Amino acid sequence: MRPLNPIDFIFLSLEKRQQPMHVGGLFLFKIPDDAAPSFLQDLVQDIRQSKAIPVPPFNQVLNGLFWDVDEEFDLDHHFRHISLPAPGRIRELLTYISQEHSALIDRAKPLWTCHIIEGIEGNRFAMYFKIHHAMVDGVAGMRLIEKSLAHAPNETIVPPWCVRNNKLKRPETKPISAVKSIFKLAKTQLQATPIVLRELTQAITKELGKHPDYVSTFQAPASILNQRVSSSRRFAAQSFELQRFRNIAKNLHTTLNDVVLAVCAGAIRSYLLSINQLPKRPLIAMVPASIRNDDSDHGNQITMILANLATHKANPLERIAIIQRSMQHAKERFKRMTAQQILNYSALVYGPAGVNILSGLMPKHQAFNLVISNVPGPTEPLYWNGAQLDALYPASIVLDGQALNITMTSYLDKLEVGLTACRQAMPRMQSLLALLEEEIQTFEHLCQTQSKLEKIGSGN
Repeated sequence: MRPLNPIDFIFLSLEKRQQPMHVGGLFLFKIPDDAAPSFLQDLVQDIRQSKAIPVPPFNQVLNGLFWDVDEEFDLDHHFRHISLPAPGRIRELLTYISQEHSALIDRAKPLWTCHIIEGIEGNRFAMYFKIHHAMVDGVAGMRLIEKSLAHAPNETIVPPWCVRNNKLKRPETKPISAVKSIFKLAKTQLQATPIVLRELTQAITKELGKHPDYVSTFQAPASILNQRVSSSRRFAAQSFELQRFRNIAKNLHTTLNDVVLAVCAGAIRSYLLSINQLPKRPLIAMVPASIRNDDSDHGNQITMILANLATHKANPLERIAIIQRSMQHAKERFKRMTAQQILNYSALVYGPAGVNILSGLMPKHQAFNLVISNVPGPTEPLYWNGAQLDALYPASIVLDGQALNITMTSYLDKLEVGLTACRQAMPRMQSLLALLEEEIQTFEHLCQTQSKLEKIGSGN
């Protein structure tokens, strides 16, 4: 048995009918040109007939405050095969994903489902996989993906939930009792307490309201993004060339992640202006940051950074400068703490925000306006029994008070963007995809102009 950590428990506690707490991934595959007409049917049949045994976390079921092994695992409960209605466009595919992403996962079983979707234009098929956020964070999920797919087209692999990791060496551990698990967790928490209290005291006494780059849990403005959500979701996705972001980061002497945040900030600003809903104060984004320093692929080892998106600034260069400073300030604080200390600090600082979301006691107050997450992904082509992975789009969670989530991952030379929103709270949310492209072009134009000015100034 493995005990829930505090963040696992929060994700489970936050879940209700209109607020599913699972994350997902939409994977598009190209069917090989020389494949038999029955390629997909054969693949599905092989999965159903496979005698491979599910491995953690796919065989784990909730047992109070612990993860336990499901002794009655039923593949038919988790695995589905459907065909899109004609003409099988991406529009129809995203509609299906939006519907499935709205549905809760049965807690009596391991918290995941897998859908194989055929009938997609361009001789492609899709896999939609969703799993509860209490079971994996973004980095863990990406590791599961990479281990579940092959690096060569001629490799045959078992179903994703049965892939054992034989490449990474881990020390063998002996099972421990539930009581020992609790005492071990309590001891670790107590050891982290002094450092956590020191950092918390410094944040309150020296930084809150005084440090210009400190973002507190009290300064996110009320906005259309921060309504109560319904159970209906809308999912939109698109791929962008990753090199475009790298070029902007190089020209502006900043990080790739800061550019991604700035592009998102500009697109959201334009979207809110178009519906006359832009707050006067800057929007605050919650940016998950991994503190995973091992090779594990389950559980949650993440903290949260609050980033000032500077949406009150019309100038993109002013916005990215503010974003860069607010992110750097948070990173410097976490450098002074261990992973366990960071987890405890995050629980203390962001715990009240979670309680507020859970209880709805203060609906007009929120610690942040939306979530923007960027998870590094595979850098080499991946295959599933000969079918090459063409694109992968992450789908995430929205909450009461946070009706929009932007999650991204990289794959090869692309940045894959998945937008998840409450269908009722966010009208025409899919227009954000076009606004993201416009904002990238704005930064590219600014970089070109700046480069020309520098050449003129140097006399070249």
